[in-house]
Amino acid sequence: MKKISLKMKLTLLYTLLMSGVVIIILILLFSLSSRQILSSVQSRLRNRVYSASDDIEYDSGRLDFDSDLDDTEWGIYLSVYQEDGTYLYGRTPTGFSNTMAFSDNALRTFRQGNTTYYVLDLYTYVKDYGNVYIRGVASGTDAEEDMIIIRNAALILMPLMVLLTAALSYFMTRYTLRPVSRITETVRQICREKDLSKRVHLGEGKDEIYQLARTFDDMLDQVETGMKREKQFTSDVSHELRTPVSAMMLQCEELLDDPDLDEKTRSGITFLDQKVRYLARMISQLLMLSRADQGRQKVQMESVDFSEMTDMVVQEAQDMAQERQIRIQADIRPGIHITGDETLLIRMWMNLLENAVRYGKDGGHVHVGLSEKDGFVIGTVEDDGIGIAPEDLPRIWERFYQADTSRSRSDSSGLGLSMVRWIINAHHGTIQAESAPGKGSRFTFKLPVGK
Repeated sequence: MKKISLKMKLTLLYTLLMSGVVIIILILLFSLSSRQILSSVQSRLRNRVYSASDDIEYDSGRLDFDSDLDDTEWGIYLSVYQEDGTYLYGRTPTGFSNTMAFSDNALRTFRQGNTTYYVLDLYTYVKDYGNVYIRGVASGTDAEEDMIIIRNAALILMPLMVLLTAALSYFMTRYTLRPVSRITETVRQICREKDLSKRVHLGEGKDEIYQLARTFDDMLDQVETGMKREKQFTSDVSHELRTPVSAMMLQCEELLDDPDLDEKTRSGITFLDQKVRYLARMISQLLMLSRADQGRQKVQMESVDFSEMTDMVVQEAQDMAQERQIRIQADIRPGIHITGDETLLIRMWMNLLENAVRYGKDGGHVHVGLSEKDGFVIGTVEDDGIGIAPEDLPRIWERFYQADTSRSRSDSSGLGLSMVRWIINAHHGTIQAESAPGKGSRFTFKLPVGK
């Protein structure tokens, strides 16, 4: 039941409830109706027998019978007998064995074969003639057959009623939950498009769903405001930090140019220069991501020889990899062109390669691949380093996220992969990561081929 939608759950619940109510009502109606029908048959039998005494007269030395006695009104058969049981007039049902002894004013049940009969005898006096018996016979089976016909009709109509109830329940539930579907679609659009400006806007309403929609819109207002403040704060801080950091970099360069520095001082200033440059790179990345969040980061699209550019970046990264005796192996298909921002694409490659070298093992390998298939450029960067735990893999694209202490390096800002994903998305591509702890990681991206 957990996998069934709320719409279907409500439809099933309402259908079962209504079907149960209908079945209970039908059972009660059948029970009461059968009793009522049998009671009605017996009542008609009495009335017919009692009124028949008025249809018998004795005239001119013989009995005269009204033709009404020969009619089978309401399925009731009437016949007249002398006191000794001699048949005088009337009719009996076909197949009815008239062997029952007479019993005045006693309603009896007689079962013959598969048929049940109700028999009523009336001992009455005919003026100037004497006493006679009037016997009325009614078939109880006929009444039961009527009930069977009604029951069979109900059994045939019952599935149709259930289907009709289910259909009406579904449309009623669908109409009732339509605002919920609208809320769900709004949430999906926000997640898909990363656009916090969207709102549900159900309008005025007093029920719980409308209150939920208004609460959701209010929450989105607060989240959007908070995100704008955070983006603005990041942008402002990045701008403010660029000037003092640039000044520190220049000061370190001037100090390092002094030939009179002793070795200890030079080593300290060199370490400080490295940290300042690391801080400058992080501020540059933060500023770029902040502009991207605000839609102010321009992407200069032009035709790029992606193969040549990739080979150039690999050669530049090889110098960095040599410090840890890591060998970069490249398998680059020549002549691949795409439409994109060359500066951003170079930064994307550098971030992926720096990430592979940083978390690769000493003396290990990094494989870089570039190929073209089905109108897409496919690029890969694979290392044989420490790898990433499965629970951390979905979060590596988050800013400042470090999977664990073993992956936290002093020269890692935690912004590189966030920037890579943004650059890929800005070029209408996709990227995914695969990794196994202790075996390494593999990053694969796809970009549309340039025309």
